[in-house]
Amino acid sequence: MKYVFLGAFGGMVLLSAVAWVWQPRATEDGRIPLVWVSDDNPVRREQIDLFNKLYPQYRLRLDPQNAGMEKVIVQCLAGVGPDLFDCYSGFQRIAFVRSGIAMDVSEAWRERGMHIDEIWPCLIPLFVHEGRPYGHPDNTHASAMWYNRDLFEQEGIPFPQSDWTWDDCIQIAQELTKRDERGRPIQFGLMIGRWEWKDIFVAQWGGDLYTPEGTRCVLDTPEAIAGLEFARDLIFVHNVMPSATEEMAMATQGGWGSGVISLFGAGHGAMAIGGRWWLCILRNKDYAHLRLGAVNLPKGPYDRTWGGGRSTLVNANTKNIEGALAFLEYMYGPHWNRLINRQADALGPVMKCHYGEYEDEFLHNSDHPEEDYNAVWRTALETAEPVQVSPYVNGQTVDRILLKVSDLVWADLKSPANALRDATRDVNKAIVEQLRMDPELRERYFEDLARGARPAWDREEDAP
Repeated sequence: MKYVFLGAFGGMVLLSAVAWVWQPRATEDGRIPLVWVSDDNPVRREQIDLFNKLYPQYRLRLDPQNAGMEKVIVQCLAGVGPDLFDCYSGFQRIAFVRSGIAMDVSEAWRERGMHIDEIWPCLIPLFVHEGRPYGHPDNTHASAMWYNRDLFEQEGIPFPQSDWTWDDCIQIAQELTKRDERGRPIQFGLMIGRWEWKDIFVAQWGGDLYTPEGTRCVLDTPEAIAGLEFARDLIFVHNVMPSATEEMAMATQGGWGSGVISLFGAGHGAMAIGGRWWLCILRNKDYAHLRLGAVNLPKGPYDRTWGGGRSTLVNANTKNIEGALAFLEYMYGPHWNRLINRQADALGPVMKCHYGEYEDEFLHNSDHPEEDYNAVWRTALETAEPVQVSPYVNGQTVDRILLKVSDLVWADLKSPANALRDATRDVNKAIVEQLRMDPELRERYFEDLARGARPAWDREEDAP
C-alpha cells in the first residue's frame, strides 16, 4: 500500500522536501513544536491556544494547507509529515492505517485511563481499526431540524414538537413556502444540503449503502429507492424544498459554510436539516437577527439516522510522540469537550461531558442563553449509527458517484430508482477495479466472501 501511494503521488515528495526546509525545528521560547493538519475553521485558534496553555512544554500550530489525504500520506511516508492529522471518514481511516502512517495508540489509551466505550458510538469508525485506536475523535454530529422562529410566528404556526411526522412537516412546510407574483420562490418551507440525502432519507426508510462487510453496494434496494423518492417528492410533488435550479437562483456568495446554511440564515428557508456545527456560521454577526429553534427530525418508517464527525490521528513517524499523545489526552478530557460544546463546533466526542456535572453547562450556554435547544443534538446522537463505508473502495470515488445522484434527482433529470441503480452499478464496478489494483485487499475480500459475504458482481466473469 505504501508503494502504491508513493508511486501515484511521487511528485509530491519534492514539494514535501521544500516544506521540510521551512518547518520550524524549535520555538524561540524552547517549547517543542507540534504541527496539526486540520481545516481552517476559525474556532481552531482557541482550541490550539487552550492546548498550548494546558501543556506549556509544547507549541502546537495549525497547518490547513496540506489537508488532502494523499498529501498527508506522501509527506508522512517521506518523513516530513505533521505530528497530527485529521481523518474525516472510515475510508480515510482505512487508507491511513494501511499505508502505515497512522500510529496504533492502544497502549497510550490504557496508560492514560482512556476508554473507547466513553466515545459516542457513531465516531468509532473514524479512529478505531480492527479494535485498536489510532487517534482520538475531535467532535461529532447527527442531524436535527433547524427552524426560524420569526417565520413561524409571522404565519401564526406553532413550533414543531418532538412527536411530529413527515406528514406534519410537509403540511407546515407548504404553509411556509412563499413565491412572488411571477411564481418565483422567495422562501422555502424546508432545505437540506444535497450531500445529506443518504444520511437522512435512505437511513430513515431502512436502506443501506453496503452489505455489512462492505463487499457490495446495495443502494438499489426498494428501501433506499423509497427514501430518495420521498426526498424527490418534497421538491417536485409537495414543492416545499428547492430544486437544483431554484437553489442556484437564490444562492449567496461562497465562503466557509456557504450554500444551504447561508440561504437558511438569510431567511430563504423556514426549516433546514442540519447539525449543531451550523452555529459556527449562524452565530456570526451577519445572522445576529435570527431567532432559531431546533427539534428532532420528523419520524420516518424507521427511527434511524447516521452520524459522524472528525478525528485526529497520530503520525507513526512523528519525532514528537509524547506531544502528539498529549493532544489525544487533551481531546479526551473535559477542557476540550467543554470548549467544543461552548464553541458549538458540533458536540464534544466524549459522552459523559454532556451529562451529570457537565449537563447544565452544556444545555445552557451563558454566552448564548437564546440557544435553548442543545438537548436536541444530544438526543440525536444517542441513537445515531456510523456512516456506512466500505474498506474495498475509494471513498472519494463513492462521494463523486453519490453527489451525481443528488445532482440528477434534484434537477429532475433522472428518477430516484434509475439514479440509484446506476450509482449501485458504478460503486460496485469501482470495488472490482480497486480489488484488481490491490492484491492484498483482494485477498481479504475473498476471505469475506468465503465467510458468506455478497460479491460486488453477479456474473463470475466480472470477478477481479
